[in-house]
Amino acid sequence: MITFKSVEDILDFAVQNEQEAVDFYADLARQARNEEMKKVFVQFSGEEMGHKSKLLHLKSTGQYTLGKEQVMDLKLSDYLVDVTPSPTMSYQEVLVLAMKKEKNAFRLYMDLSRLAPTPHLQELFVSLAQEESKHKLRFELEYDEFVLKEF
Repeated sequence: MITFKSVEDILDFAVQNEQEAVDFYADLARQARNEEMKKVFVQFSGEEMGHKSKLLHLKSTGQYTLGKEQVMDLKLSDYLVDVTPSPTMSYQEVLVLAMKKEKNAFRLYMDLSRLAPTPHLQELFVSLAQEESKHKLRFELEYDEFVLKEF
């Protein structure tokens, strides 16, 4: 278990996590065989960079504005076997990996929201969790459309 000693430690951890997500989606975009999914991965890499920017802005200014919305969860990733990243992954495996990564990011931000020492920081992490759940939903819909319909 990671122990945070300050708000700055929490934000640094979250920034690092977002950079890893940026790199993850950039790698998937380079490996994508489908032009549409390549665009989606590039878009998600950019959105993760936006999350990182929000965190860095909050860290430097202490201010951030939030939006709240409910995001549907199809829970497809709850029933799928874990996938190990590799350059030879199938499209289905890429989608499973992306869904699970987004689910883990959602959980991370919800956990961080519970650790946050101020309501403002709690709301930020809940907002970021909602963003990650939107990403997961996008991959679940893609999986439903292109993988499950084959059966």
